[in-house]
Amino acid sequence: MSAESTPEPGTPGGKGRRRKPRSKGRKGLLVTAWVAAGIVVLGGTGAGYLYFKLNGNIKSVDIDQALGSARPTKVDNGSENILVLGSDSRSGSNKKLGGGTDDGSARSDTAMVVHVYEGHKKASVVSIPRDTLIDRPECTGTDGETHDAATNVMFNSAYTTGGAACAVKTVESMTGIRMDHYLEVDFSGFQKLIDELGGVPVTTTKNIEDAESHLDLKAGTHTLTGKQALGLVRTRHGVGDGSDLGRIQLQQAFIKALVEQIKDVGVFTSPKKLYDLADTATKTVTTDSDLGSVNKLMSFANGLKGIGSKNMTMVTMPVQYDPADPNRVIVEEAKAKQVWTALENDRAIPRSATEGTATGQAKGVVTS
Repeated sequence: MSAESTPEPGTPGGKGRRRKPRSKGRKGLLVTAWVAAGIVVLGGTGAGYLYFKLNGNIKSVDIDQALGSARPTKVDNGSENILVLGSDSRSGSNKKLGGGTDDGSARSDTAMVVHVYEGHKKASVVSIPRDTLIDRPECTGTDGETHDAATNVMFNSAYTTGGAACAVKTVESMTGIRMDHYLEVDFSGFQKLIDELGGVPVTTTKNIEDAESHLDLKAGTHTLTGKQALGLVRTRHGVGDGSDLGRIQLQQAFIKALVEQIKDVGVFTSPKKLYDLADTATKTVTTDSDLGSVNKLMSFANGLKGIGSKNMTMVTMPVQYDPADPNRVIVEEAKAKQVWTALENDRAIPRSATEGTATGQAKGVVTS
């Protein structure tokens, strides 16, 4: 099943068939593209030294304090909205992976709004193309610095300008929906996490070659290493029309493959594997302050353990190519409104919201 053709939340995988009982490892099928594998294993770690070491790994930012009260109203209907970012850092160990110079800058290379429905048994994931032209609101970063509003700028400039707080402010301005939580993962941690999982099996229906992303995959089935997986979720020249939209389709397909892989890894049978994954995951993730401890992450993950890949609807925010610049996209406002209204009211995203929108022409290139 392709990333853009998943069933509506709660739709059975097939009529007349009994579902197999979930394996123990399936409790990791939850929230984010890249952090799902690591956060769930925290529940198996012991107390004492290991707990405090893992707790000390976690970085958090106080989004609520930075943004204040001028935000969408928090909806109390049992659902949750999480902004998930993959950061394209140019500093430290990410320099080699992200490219460019070690100038300490960063961009939101990947952005997804994850809506967890009431009951926490299904979720919708909406990818926001980083090349989307938007009006960025005035915002205050977590360092207290205020940044002026800007018009007709790329979406990922929000993170570059004011970090996590400005990214959240921008998404809330675009969607009219309050983000309950924030999760960010960096390149180097993502690569290491995939390697510690033993790789992720995917099938490519076409050759994918992109020198810029260090990726060379022939059509067929592969178990991707961390380096290959990173190349896959970053490539924009190896498939489709070379746009960010094509890359998003690969990312969504990879997420589904990753989710399926987690249940087969058997991390609960090996204390060392369990700890290594937890250690890497907690070093990789940055959260909002409400999730900034091992206990809070454990509770959060446990509340989402029932969400599997079959219960995840993945779409791209409705956009069209910018007539003035084919390397940019613009929001298709009426259709985007359908998406955000559905999530605000805890309903399934209607198919009409994404029909006829730009896709990047990479659909079906990667399958799990």
